[in-house]
Amino acid sequence: MDAARVSLLPVLLILLPLAGALLSFVFRRQAVWPGIASAAGVFVIAVALAFSLTQPQRYPVGGWGAPLGIDLVVDGLSLIMLLMSATVGLGISLYAGYYFYSKPQIARAFWPLWLGLWTALNGLFLSADIFNLYVTLELLGLSAVALAALGGGAAALSGAMRYLLVSLLGSLLYLLGVALLYHAYGSVDIALLGERISAQPVSLAALVLMTSGLILKTALFPFHFWLPPAHASASSPVSALLSALVVKASFYILLRLWLEIFQPLEFGWGFTQLLGLLGGVAVLWGSLQALRQTRLKLLIAYSTVAQLGYLFLGFPLAAAVGPAAWQAVIYLALSHALAKAAMFMAAGNILQFGGHDRIADLDRVVQRLPVSLAAFAIAGISIMGLPPSGGFIGKWLLLQAAIAAGQWWWVAVILLGGMLAAAYLFRVVGFAFTRAPVSHKANAVPAGMEWIALLLALGTVLLGLMVSGPLGWLAIGTPLGLPPVTGAGS
Repeated sequence: MDAARVSLLPVLLILLPLAGALLSFVFRRQAVWPGIASAAGVFVIAVALAFSLTQPQRYPVGGWGAPLGIDLVVDGLSLIMLLMSATVGLGISLYAGYYFYSKPQIARAFWPLWLGLWTALNGLFLSADIFNLYVTLELLGLSAVALAALGGGAAALSGAMRYLLVSLLGSLLYLLGVALLYHAYGSVDIALLGERISAQPVSLAALVLMTSGLILKTALFPFHFWLPPAHASASSPVSALLSALVVKASFYILLRLWLEIFQPLEFGWGFTQLLGLLGGVAVLWGSLQALRQTRLKLLIAYSTVAQLGYLFLGFPLAAAVGPAAWQAVIYLALSHALAKAAMFMAAGNILQFGGHDRIADLDRVVQRLPVSLAAFAIAGISIMGLPPSGGFIGKWLLLQAAIAAGQWWWVAVILLGGMLAAAYLFRVVGFAFTRAPVSHKANAVPAGMEWIALLLALGTVLLGLMVSGPLGWLAIGTPLGLPPVTGAGS
């Protein structure tokens, strides 16, 4: 593939879902078809980009480069995130086609909002400056809030409103940090800021503001209070995309800022340990809360709170042992996206089948929805961190980093978190095999909804068996400080 053709692929990853959003808005009665066609196109383009990218690419939109124009950048880190959104996004789109078939009114609103969110998400992963990151993050947040409210009812609206207020507060804090950096250094371009930044109070203030805003949006403990009600009350395709993709966007920005702008500031031991401490508490608190839940979707939502905590263990460990810790974190994020989308889809199937998601009343669902329960169980293997799964690889790399750093307290957190995850997931599986006191009326679930959940769950196993590919892509452009590789992805 020639260079000129490759350079247009990142642009197509933004334009294609945008075109799909516009078409699905105009042709609302047939919105599903441009939606699925866009999803398939984005997946094909993302795969083509992965197998053609051997070095970072910078694409000046309209021929205007930084600092005046808008630049798009794709390197190993952004490529991994684009592949994650393309794979999970395709699964969610196919699942939503079945899920909303009998709900045409909701489907007409879902497709433009979902494709608009996907446009913002891909734009965010490709942005090369902190202001465009803000713009795409806002578009992403507003689309996500509207999607969360689509479920209807008081619980969905209440969860969406709480999500909206938190999202706006997080964006405001981030924007204040952008303003401070622009005032101090005269640019919003990430590369230029990385070259110009120096250790002075304004830099520290921007770091604190932007980090605070982003951990609020990522729902890190103790700012997780908005996540469980918003994710659990949304319709199942929306729950899947919120948990698998949306919360990763703010964490991705945080990673970019710390790796490429604020890295020269040499953070103190206490600062990175504080982020790790919040992540460790999130792992334990989220897991304990999941263990206490009586509804399946709430259990999965609290599991998301716990799994997000692992990502923040990367900050103290990377400060001690370098980029190996970031490899673990990215692998965990990728595995979690596939696993959590599969789990919410399986929960949606169970909810549609029985009309409820009460764990104690699953009533031998293994005999009625064996494929859905298999999807839930396989995704659970990755969440627990058992082999062969991507979750195992990520947690194994994280354990190695903690041992190499001599920070044994993180080893204890990782192992205890895995055992708690096993406890709350096996509890669900146990009720799926037992008869409920009162039988319930059963509704039909399309086979496609079950198999899509299973395919995404099997993706976590594939990640556990094919480790060299994702890790090779991560080294393109050395975004994590990894040694460069030649011919990655080719």
